[in-house]
Amino acid sequence: MATYESIIKITGSVGDLVFYNLNGKNVVRKKSGFNKAAFKKNPSYEKVRQNSSEFGHCSKIGKAIRKSLERYIKNAGDPLLYQKFAKVMTEIKDLDIVSERGKRNVENGLKTSEGKKLLKAFQFGEIKNIPSDIVIENQTLYLKKDYKADKAVVLTIKLDFENYTTEFAEETIVLNSSQKIDFKKHFSEDAVLLYFLALKSEEDEIIYMGFV
Repeated sequence: MATYESIIKITGSVGDLVFYNLNGKNVVRKKSGFNKAAFKKNPSYEKVRQNSSEFGHCSKIGKAIRKSLERYIKNAGDPLLYQKFAKVMTEIKDLDIVSERGKRNVENGLKTSEGKKLLKAFQFGEIKNIPSDIVIENQTLYLKKDYKADKAVVLTIKLDFENYTTEFAEETIVLNSSQKIDFKKHFSEDAVLLYFLALKSEEDEIIYMGFV
């Protein structure tokens, strides 16, 4: 990219050069060698096309999940959380050994024990992650010990992998001495569900949060 001075203002392409204005300066650069038609059909671009397709899928799924967690992500205070979450979506997608390359997806990755572990291990900023001995099974939250929290907020997220959308339901549970706490069933059994948990103090301060 180079700047130029001329009494004639040029905008657009001339031969293999492109002229345009950038921040008040006249700029000229050579045309990119990228060929859109070749990218779509040329066999030499096959791996690039596959990577691009999978990256787009992971990005859309990550965005849909993050949208359900907006208020919690704000509490995380991590400006790089978007990139970190996109990375973990890619790592989960890579665990899909059912689909062919270019069509690997997060849904199949989450069906593996490794995929579930990756999601549960994801930490939101500086807030402590949910301890590994806290589990959710069949609409029941199991707390094996006292975590000095006064209430738990369970967020059930229903994923639509075809349309890249989510539905979610939130339920706040006041904690007591019980280590087994039932919560409401919000979606059908055949839905793809994720469970996000926030353990809070009486003052609503988040002590732990993450996927369970």
